[in-house]
Order: sequence, then C-alpha cells, then structure tokens
Amino acid sequence: MTSLFALCDCNNFYASCERVFDPSLNGKPVVVLSNNDGCVIARSNEAKALGIQMGDPFFKIRNLVEHSHVKAFSSNYVLYGDMSDRVMQTLSQFTPHVEVYSIDECFLDLGDFYDIDLFSYSWEIKKTVTKWTGIPVSLGVAPTKALAKVANKLAKKSAKANGVLVLTDPFHIKKALEATKIEDVWGIGGQYAKFLRNHQIHTALEFTNASENWVRKNMTVVGARLLKELKGESCLELEEVNPPKKGICTSRSFGAKLTTFEDIQEATANYAAKCARKLRGQKSCARLVTVFIQTNRFSENDRQYYNSKTICMPVATNSDIELIHYATLALRAIYKPNYYYKKSGVIVTEIIPDNQIQFDLLDTVDRDKHSKLMNVMDKLTDRFGRSKVQVAAQGTNKSWILKSDYKSPCYTTRMAELPTVHNLF
Repeated sequence: MTSLFALCDCNNFYASCERVFDPSLNGKPVVVLSNNDGCVIARSNEAKALGIQMGDPFFKIRNLVEHSHVKAFSSNYVLYGDMSDRVMQTLSQFTPHVEVYSIDECFLDLGDFYDIDLFSYSWEIKKTVTKWTGIPVSLGVAPTKALAKVANKLAKKSAKANGVLVLTDPFHIKKALEATKIEDVWGIGGQYAKFLRNHQIHTALEFTNASENWVRKNMTVVGARLLKELKGESCLELEEVNPPKKGICTSRSFGAKLTTFEDIQEATANYAAKCARKLRGQKSCARLVTVFIQTNRFSENDRQYYNSKTICMPVATNSDIELIHYATLALRAIYKPNYYYKKSGVIVTEIIPDNQIQFDLLDTVDRDKHSKLMNVMDKLTDRFGRSKVQVAAQGTNKSWILKSDYKSPCYTTRMAELPTVHNLF
C-alpha cells in the first residue's frame, strides 16, 4: 500500500491550453465554452475576478467578449486531450507509478521518496511540467489521497505555498484540515455538506472528530473510508489501470433545431459509432443500447417532447455497424414528426469483456468479419483522423454538428493546423 501520494492538478486547464499557443492571452481574462458554445466551463483567474461564474450562459457575457474585455474559446477537446497526455507523460518521468485521475489531475506514488527533500522534488516536478508543456500546475503531497487533495487545494489558494504544499507533519495536517471547509473535501457533495453543517460540522478537522460508527451509519462505508483517509490512514490505493466503464454515453446538443428523422438519425448514428469505438478501446462489448431524444426544454415557444427506447441486442457487440443498426431502430420507435429537436444521445450498458461474449445459435452476423473491419477502420482513423472512414448511415451533410464559432486550431494533432513561426527580420 502506498504511504505517500502527490496530486498534480493543472491550473485552469482548458484556459491554460489556449494560452500555451497564444502567450498574448497571459494575464487577460479567458473563458472556454461548453459544447455548442452554450455556457462557461473553464475560466482563467482574471475571468474569475470579473465575476464570471462556472455555468454562466454565453449570452450573459457576450458583450464582454464582443468588446474584447474577455477572450472566449469554443471547447477543443482534441487539443485538450493531447495536452493532457503530454502532462501525464511528463509526470511519469518522476515516478514509475501514476494514476491519471481526470484530464487535468494525476496521482503520483511517492511511497519510496520519504528520504529525499519532498518540497524540492515537488518544485522540480512543477517547474518541469510547466517548462516541457507550458501548463502551470499545483502539487499537494500527503500520506493519503484525500489529504493530498486537501494539500493541493490549499496549494492553489495560498500565496505562501505558491502552488506546492507538502503535508507530512501532524501539526501542519491539522492546520490544513482546520482551514478546509467541509464542502471542499474530496467526496463530500452538496447534500452531505448540508447534512454535516446541520450537525455542526463545518470543517474537515471537525469531520475527523466525528465517530466512525456515526459516519458509517449516515454516510455509508464510503464516508467511513473518507474519515480514515483524512485521519492519515490510507484506504485508497493507486489505480494505475482504469477499470472498464460499466456504461458509456455519447450525446450532444445539435448545432441547430432539427425536425426531420434523417438529420436526427445521422447524428445518432455518429454517437453510436463513438460508443462502439470506446467499447473497442477498453476491449468490451455491450448488450443493451438506449437512444433518447428531446426538444429544447428552455424554449417556451416550442412544444416539448422527450422519450427513450432501450433495445437488447441478440449478441453483445462493439461493432459500429450493429450499434448503428439497433440505435436507428430505437430512434425510429420514439421519433415523432413536427417537433423541433435539440438533442439526442446513445447509451450502451450491460458491458462485458469482448472475450466473454455469449453467442446465439441463431445468430447470422459474421462477427469475425466485423471484428477485422472495425480493426481496419480504427487504424485508418488513428492515422488520418475522424470521419475519414465511416458507416454510410453517419452521413456527410452534418447539418446537426455542434456550433463552435470560437474554436482554436488543433495545434498539436493536425498537420494543417500546426503553429507557424514567422520571420520578423
């Protein structure tokens, strides 16, 4: 069991990715918008200082953007994903054991590093990541994952820490817990925070003084495990290999209101294909496929409609062709004409390893042929990019595609969009 963890967290990650390729944005307010340029999902510190909140609809800040007070970007997940990989690869230089927790967070195993200067080593990590990738990061080091989360959050907030905080001394751990509000503790959601405040527990330190039996009774075994973690007893091991997902969902809002079955079917087919590729990526197959459609619930002028349909496929699959086929059948069962649809989605569940499929004696699909075809399609996609080879049902018109009026180039993944250095002399 690891006895020392570091949590490396990228600061304002999406906004920082945009700044890497446009240094003129340093020190200026930057926001990144959600799919369809709907609302704010990332903010630089300068944007936060202007009072821009997470989730603010874009129309609320459009005036600031149009008058150049704030720079807005459409979400560019291809760029962010590639920059995340670069950060994680850099972190892996410092320890052989890492857990990529999210696109901008990574736990590092420092269990064998007690004999070195942890503060200096943490600063070396921070400086190296920034130098090699351009992404600023903060580090929190502590004996457990939950305490590393506490350390990381304080490292960001504290001017004295300046991005690095090592919590190994019991006195410093106590002070850190005292300075951490209960709602800021990893794993404490809004409902639990409200419940705990009603019982006069306002800080992480007050939480550690609670009875384990009381916590277990009111917050289940997960709460009891968190309590032990905050007390310095490591209960959460490093997960170097992410477990396969038990459910996969791909859904998007359309770039415009859609009414025809053909347009909605085309979008839904693309979502089904993305689910299939994710299944293949984790070497899994799914037995159930669910499709849902909905109108814009925020529009008072449109008639409202929502429905979903689940189909149990004869044999679990990860084939684009099969998933698109059954997703189309599900969509056909719930589609109604004369509505303005805003969103559809595909969810696959009952996921099993692809080497544990229960076949059907009456199955007529040539699964070996499907598997070989999908393998070739994946290789072509990896080499030439998405949408170069696809099932015909995915279409070519893409009238439903997301709106992204402020999207930056894919600087690191597309040859045609590589940054250009101009000779100024």
